Amino acid sequence: MNRNGIHHVTAIAGNARRNVEFYTRTLGLRLVKKTVNFDDPGTYHFYYGDEAGAPGTILTFFPWDHVAPGRLGIGETQETAFRVPEGSLGYWTHRFVEKGVSHSAPVKRFGESVLSFKDPHGMRLALVGVPGAENEPAWIGTDVPAEHAIRGFHSVNLLLAEAAPTGAILTDVFGFTEIGREGSLVRFKAEGTDIGGIVDIHEAGGFLPARMGGGSVHHIAFRAADDTGQEEMVRKLVENHGIRTTEQKDRNYFRSVYFREPGHVLFEIATDVPGFAADEAPAKLGEALKLPDFLEGRRSQIEAVLPEIA
Repeated sequence: MNRNGIHHVTAIAGNARRNVEFYTRTLGLRLVKKTVNFDDPGTYHFYYGDEAGAPGTILTFFPWDHVAPGRLGIGETQETAFRVPEGSLGYWTHRFVEKGVSHSAPVKRFGESVLSFKDPHGMRLALVGVPGAENEPAWIGTDVPAEHAIRGFHSVNLLLAEAAPTGAILTDVFGFTEIGREGSLVRFKAEGTDIGGIVDIHEAGGFLPARMGGGSVHHIAFRAADDTGQEEMVRKLVENHGIRTTEQKDRNYFRSVYFREPGHVLFEIATDVPGFAADEAPAKLGEALKLPDFLEGRRSQIEAVLPEIA
């Protein structure tokens, strides 16, 4: 199995309950893990994805009630796009109208139909119609019909001053290849990877730098099969690009290192193992609050300050 591509995307949200309602009820994703920000345990960390929370399907959030809105700018993820069956954009357009979701008219991008929209806290998202996606497995735990359900990530779009330095990291370290250009967009694709296999770079010098806040993407994580694969990527970053990562951090469901790529976006390298069933049965994913061992002794204190989401 190929291990290239996006592992997960992590963003900043506002009200926790509203975040859960939008991603589970409106978009029909599964809440596969309910835990806390390990560095700020008074804050939830939600993980949404497919039935198993497979790499390439996982969108995660740190929700803070009173977070100030972010500002789009250079050095940030401009848009996070999901894959849906090619014939499903009409269904989603009607659903967004019905549920009051802010969205734009569909456009063509690299020959594909793209429906852009925003979540309640301003995160920039899109659905991309993909031929044949209807034949792939879909989470059916919501009222979104299986034939229209989201099938993981299509791509992320980075807004950068220059494409080439970041492109060098994508190709040399993460196994992507440049496959096309369209106006100011440069598209990179991970070979053999459909779900989470595309990174677009929007080259736009002269813009203001991004300001992190509500609706902003905090970081993008790329896949490593295991610790050995991660170590090889870290070696290439140091030897070929002069970039050093953080020490490895155990996130319970994957192990991670972090670094700033040349365009200043925070990148993570996350292992596919052990996965979200490490502490919860697959049928029960996302039902209970899960804490790492070092926080378990503070469970009652943590539960007392976390907001209600049900």
